[in-house]
Amino acid sequence: MKSENIFLVIDQSTSSTKAMLFTPDGRLLDQEWLLHRQIYPSAGWVEHDAEEIFNNTLKVASTLLQRHPEQWNNIMALSITNQRETFVIFDRETGLPLHNAIIWQCRRGDDICKQLVSAGNEEIVHNLTGLKIDTYFPASKLRWLLDARADLRIKIKDGSALFGTIDTYLIYRLTGGKVYATDHTNASRTLFYDIEKLGWSEDLCKVFGLEFGVLPDVRESTAWYGDTDLNGSLDRRIPICGVMGDSQAALFAQRCFTPGSAKVTFGTGSSILLNIGHEKRLSAQGTVTALGWVLQGQPTYAFEGIINFTGATISWMRDQLQLIKNPGETETLARSVSDSDGVYFIPAFVGLSAPYWRADARAAILGMTPSTTRAHIVRAALSPLGILLQTSLRQWEKMLTLNSVWFMQMEAQFATLS
Repeated sequence: MKSENIFLVIDQSTSSTKAMLFTPDGRLLDQEWLLHRQIYPSAGWVEHDAEEIFNNTLKVASTLLQRHPEQWNNIMALSITNQRETFVIFDRETGLPLHNAIIWQCRRGDDICKQLVSAGNEEIVHNLTGLKIDTYFPASKLRWLLDARADLRIKIKDGSALFGTIDTYLIYRLTGGKVYATDHTNASRTLFYDIEKLGWSEDLCKVFGLEFGVLPDVRESTAWYGDTDLNGSLDRRIPICGVMGDSQAALFAQRCFTPGSAKVTFGTGSSILLNIGHEKRLSAQGTVTALGWVLQGQPTYAFEGIINFTGATISWMRDQLQLIKNPGETETLARSVSDSDGVYFIPAFVGLSAPYWRADARAAILGMTPSTTRAHIVRAALSPLGILLQTSLRQWEKMLTLNSVWFMQMEAQFATLS
């Protein structure tokens, strides 16, 4: 490989951790990745081992760098993109996790969300965050954890334990505890952050019973987040800069810089984000308003539609039902039949998000007959993905004037999925 300036990027997602080498113009040179365990302590609960994630981060980076020793001196910076709503409580002194990471799919905050909605808190939370009171976001689950673990509440209050999304946790570990920080995109997903004032909200902390002032420093994505040698994988320290939640990072990487431009990401779950410009506007009809990014003090906002289980549905068909051996089979099977033959698949394994936001919904396969084949089931499983995404687009069309040809093409493509 020719020597040139490059960036080392960590992509920490729901299912795996990747290390990648990129040129400044965005060309991918090489990558390495490792899966991590999905932990299900109880029905509807989902966790990750945060220490496993950190160790995998070091392993994939080290393996990648060992393949390209000629590039070590050319690495300009380490950048991080991450699963957004997953959080960790970790020890201030050692950086070690004090509980498994609780991930965005986990539903253990359902009862707390219902109580907060019944108490009339939905309007203030929606107005300040652009989001909904839902256990998809960390606040209710952090409240649950601190109620269940009085020792952790005491440690958070006295500062001996710290709360952070995955980016914060990795930055803290990679800098040896020198930097406790997050970026605006990740902060905006916690339900503790005011997307108009661009900072933590004391009012929101009160709603969820969290002490104000115990949250990480919030910086722009392009800011400096300390230096790291990847725990000895490099013979010098490099700056950490370029930190962003994964869906917003995709919006930026797809160059959706103008209002009306949009992207959709298909991962474990899916996110469709539509740039709406520099002024906050609250979304309606079940979608949410997201903070796209903050650059030089100026925010860019987006409407977002969220689906909890997309790629995870395909993994479930492979791992639990053995309907397929690999994800690539799904298209072949789906195209082998003209329709689903009356079979309907509801992918509510961890509830339904946009536009319904029903945490109590559960997955189901309906309409099967003796003539139902695995091809019909697979086709039925793929259909809701297009339907749910198309629903978000149609709602936004009612709210905004969208003349983009490719936007209409995107809607048409979702229609073919359904």
